[in-house]
Amino acid sequence: MLEMVINSREADLGHGLKVRRVLPFAKRRSVGPFVFLDHAGPVPLPAEYDRKADVRPHPHIGLSTLSYLLSGQITHRDSLGTLQIIRPGEVNWMTAGRGITHSERFTHPDSYAGGGLELMQLWVALPETDEMCEPAFTHYDKSALPEKQQGGIWTRLVAGTAYGATSPVKTHSPLLFVHAELQTGAVLTLPGGYSEQAVYVAKGEIEHQGERYQAGQMLAFDGDASDQIGAPSTATLMVFGGEPLGERHLFWNFVSSRRERIEQAKADWREGRFALPPDDQDEFIPLPV
Repeated sequence: MLEMVINSREADLGHGLKVRRVLPFAKRRSVGPFVFLDHAGPVPLPAEYDRKADVRPHPHIGLSTLSYLLSGQITHRDSLGTLQIIRPGEVNWMTAGRGITHSERFTHPDSYAGGGLELMQLWVALPETDEMCEPAFTHYDKSALPEKQQGGIWTRLVAGTAYGATSPVKTHSPLLFVHAELQTGAVLTLPGGYSEQAVYVAKGEIEHQGERYQAGQMLAFDGDASDQIGAPSTATLMVFGGEPLGERHLFWNFVSSRRERIEQAKADWREGRFALPPDDQDEFIPLPV
């Protein structure tokens, strides 16, 4: 059952790198364990802006970040010593746990290939028992992710279990994240099986129960939804959801079930107690005031 429709809000991360921010939203803080969703681009930046648009080292706690590219390229570095390039269709899954720092750097021309940099980045809250786990990072090639083509619909199961398949991406709680491409006239049935699901329209438009929805809108469903999504024209969708984990507090890049843990993380970053990526230590993003 459709609960609400959320319109994305534009945010500028600096020097033309703009995102559509969907979650968190005032009236809907999460979908299952997902507490944050940004859709960046597609943006073709000129060469003189590539370093200026870089996301400098910054910290996270209490979550896993899911980075999934539609076009372009990003170089990831973190405080575990990881150096990983992510390309379209691949997954970077970083679990912050008790604390991690990372940067995302862009280099010309590869970072803006294929029509410009386009990134889906989501934050997945961790269960309380895992909020202070050891940080970890895993990269998954697109060849490892289950794909299916049927009835004018192509899907890639990025994470979790859906449509009779299970992704190899290691998660900490029940969830799903599916990239779907619909041809004109195709009808996608939501996978069901989860308490909360959502459909984000990345490109094109969709139809649900006689209403049309455009790129940048997210439809949030409550209950074990098996609603049908039609495509009056070609559309790119992100279908995601799972089981909610309870209230989570968010400040900047920090997520926790406890406010005092957020305050501790703020103090730790302010006082320089987070380790920076070993080969990316010359700059960092200060704590917001």
